[in-house]
Amino acid sequence: MTFPFPGALPDQPTLLVISGPTAVGKTALCVQLAQHYQTDIISADSRQFFRELSIGTAKPTPAEMQGVRHHFIDSHSITEDYNAGRFEVDCLQLLSELFRKKKLVILTGGSGLYLQAVTEGLDEMPLADLAVRAQLQQELAEHGLEPLVAELARLDPVTHARIDRQNHQRVVRALEVTRSTGQPFSSFHTPKIAKERPFQTIKVALSREREELYQRIDWRVDQMLEQGLLVEATALLPFRRHNALQTVGYQEIFGYLDGLYDWPEAVRLLKRNTRHYAKRQLTWLRRDPQYQWLHPQEVKW
Repeated sequence: MTFPFPGALPDQPTLLVISGPTAVGKTALCVQLAQHYQTDIISADSRQFFRELSIGTAKPTPAEMQGVRHHFIDSHSITEDYNAGRFEVDCLQLLSELFRKKKLVILTGGSGLYLQAVTEGLDEMPLADLAVRAQLQQELAEHGLEPLVAELARLDPVTHARIDRQNHQRVVRALEVTRSTGQPFSSFHTPKIAKERPFQTIKVALSREREELYQRIDWRVDQMLEQGLLVEATALLPFRRHNALQTVGYQEIFGYLDGLYDWPEAVRLLKRNTRHYAKRQLTWLRRDPQYQWLHPQEVKW
């Protein structure tokens, strides 16, 4: 694929969205594109926002950035309550500033909800029922996440298939809405007219053959471990209840540190759960027909 503006920038402000599953090769491609078009990259990775998380989020290093300006990396602390709604507001404000000087800006990441927030806006959700939330939090503390995930699978299999089932906040939120309204959480994600944006959007989703992608995931996990993921996760233990750490890459290490299993099992779970996470990312992206699916090597400019 050659972008609709080969050799030249578009005539109108354009947001180029590059998404895809973890380890597919987004970072390297986006840096090449940014260098070619002399523009900035905005990260929509919901974990790379946080300064305290580096190895377990595969955050690009200064060497990998190659001098390209990246926004929303190391922009927040895990102690802050940052979500897709706030990111929508902050990112749109940043884009209004960038488009004064640039015709093209790149938005990249594998967090589908955060990409949707910027390009289309978010669905309207019911307000929280505090009593139901408190009950769910008590059940989580007493019995763990597994029974809640099982309830979600029974009451709302659509949401169960889509979300990160290791993220306790998202599981609790989905059940909170389902219990409070008597309707599945997924029923509130109805087709809607996207909010108007003062820029055009081009969406590209990167993919590889499954075996190739899984090999890259395993290699990345090995690299993370060599770089000191165990040390990083150990230092983050006091913050383990924060939402940013309820995710693949840290939960498996926490289980090892809790003595639930040995180190080889921790590594096995880390690789397996990362593959499962990649599958959920692909499922989310395939819901959006606007994405053009390409192997990273097929992207030309």
